Amino acid sequence: MHIKLIADRKTDVQIYPLYQKEEFIYPIRDAYREAGHTVWFLSRSEEDRDILVVGLGERNRLDLETVRRAGGLSARKIQKEGLVSACLVRKADPGCCSFSSVTSSEWIQAWLEGWLLGLYGFHKYRTLFPLPVEVTLQIHPGDWPEMTENELQQVIRTAKIRAAGTVFARDLVNETPDYLHPDRMVEWIKARFKDIPVKVTVYSGEQLAERQMNGLLKVGAGSVYPPAMIELRYEGDASLPLISLVGKGITFDMGGMNVKSGKDLSDARMDMGGAAAVAGAMDILASQRAKVNVVALIAVAENVPDAHAMLPSSIVTFPNGITVQAANTDAEGRLVLADALLHAAALGAVEAIDIATLTGNVGAALGLGIAGIWGDEAMTQRLVSIGDRNGERLWPMPLMDEYESELHSDYADLSNIGSSSLAGAITAALFIRRFVTKPMKWVHIDMAGTVQYKGDAGYSASGATGYGARLLADYVLSRHCTGTLDENGKEVLL
Repeated sequence: MHIKLIADRKTDVQIYPLYQKEEFIYPIRDAYREAGHTVWFLSRSEEDRDILVVGLGERNRLDLETVRRAGGLSARKIQKEGLVSACLVRKADPGCCSFSSVTSSEWIQAWLEGWLLGLYGFHKYRTLFPLPVEVTLQIHPGDWPEMTENELQQVIRTAKIRAAGTVFARDLVNETPDYLHPDRMVEWIKARFKDIPVKVTVYSGEQLAERQMNGLLKVGAGSVYPPAMIELRYEGDASLPLISLVGKGITFDMGGMNVKSGKDLSDARMDMGGAAAVAGAMDILASQRAKVNVVALIAVAENVPDAHAMLPSSIVTFPNGITVQAANTDAEGRLVLADALLHAAALGAVEAIDIATLTGNVGAALGLGIAGIWGDEAMTQRLVSIGDRNGERLWPMPLMDEYESELHSDYADLSNIGSSSLAGAITAALFIRRFVTKPMKWVHIDMAGTVQYKGDAGYSASGATGYGARLLADYVLSRHCTGTLDENGKEVLL
């Protein structure tokens, strides 16, 4: 992650962000000034520099996600050409952010986040292809007169931390299941947080049984790798009310005894996208030494068939007294989230966000560019607003109380799957709601559609997006840094 603050433009290429209807040294058609477009001007001599123009559209309609995507697109274009250094050039007049709601510091941070994430690729197992070149980006302090060099260095540091947390999440999701099984995931997370102030507690075996985390125990029964509940506690300010982040960590979801089928089941390794998001968010918060009080709960298991695996129609009993008939063992995520949410309440959390690759149904409803969110209205509004700014978008979805009847079981209090083939994402959220202990406030995020891209786009390469890491970190920061919560979970303005 090489970014230099230096008064020098001697690089392989100079990058010019360009808006509609603004002058440039070379003529460029309006179509190439639109966001998502680039134009190369190649040098004619050793003294000249290649120029990459990146379109940003209309200045007065600029948003941070447009800047972030432009940064990522620039990075990938330059890396593809094998160039090793670039300088971001800001036009002095009329100014980077004039006539928009984006400040200079927000603009440069969004660009740097996009740049760093755009350079990411998961190449661990590719041996027949050369690795992409490392590209150094130079920032000229004279281009940003409204910011001191210390302020620019702080923006660079923040962007690097946020990108690193997102890359951590991407690496977890992209990793293969023969390597990233539950035991290895526990080891990886322990190693990641060893040198930063995060307390890591792992519950497994008898510890899960003592806490009646029977959802995890049942789901993971078929695997040679035992399930675990990973608890990450970061107390940047322990006097603040506790916020809990809950992630589903199924390292491979073969469906259990309701075995999945298909030509290519590789994506089943990505069923721990929620866990990766939570881990990435904790990495960001702790690395920033944020003044927050947060606990992450990661429910880790492998859902595979075996002689010891949970059988369809098995009954799972939870510590709140609710019994669940596991009518379909491929609806396992909600069972492990139930354990984690009950544990969050036991720890005293006043708010909980669970995030999971839970249903294919949410993708059918919303596509692959936006996740669904259910639950507390105020929390939802804040998260939606944050997602609009940082590019990890959310769409509020309804909790239709009348649909809860579809979770009826003749043998237990609930079935883990709805009786209808419709509204599966909603009935899943209704199921999870039954394990939220009042007065803890709660939202559920179904990110099954946003966990990966099938091709390069913006600042994401094909594969894991790292969705949720920045979203969750920004939410916690917004609750504790621009406003806080009293002992009842109500907002207190500072």
